[in-house]
Amino acid sequence: MTANEGSVRVDSWIWSVRLTKTRSQAATATRGGHVKVNGERVKAAHALRVGDEVRLRHGGRERIVIVKRLIRKRVGAPVAVECYADHSPPPPPPVEVPVVARRERGAGRPTKRERRELDRLRGGR
Repeated sequence: MTANEGSVRVDSWIWSVRLTKTRSQAATATRGGHVKVNGERVKAAHALRVGDEVRLRHGGRERIVIVKRLIRKRVGAPVAVECYADHSPPPPPPVEVPVVARRERGAGRPTKRERRELDRLRGGR
């Protein structure tokens, strides 16, 4: 499970510590330039070492982690958290979705006057 010596591929490590759901997502992120190790864009086969800073843009946010332990195989979430120190900014607050106006059931189609009022409410004319 642990790699006391040497290094581990960056895409494999990102997947192993559960920063992405699949290894192919991790490899795609590295190919797309969404993974930086110590400030530099890297390829999926880049050798990762203890103490490296990994920045991953995934799922609409940036994760910044410091490698504490190298692992090659995927492990459970409690063990995975011990393998890195998370320095990520807090996730953005959820966006509130505006309430959509609904007509009473059986009220039929809106009249021309009601439609114009609805358009004004929605930001139209």
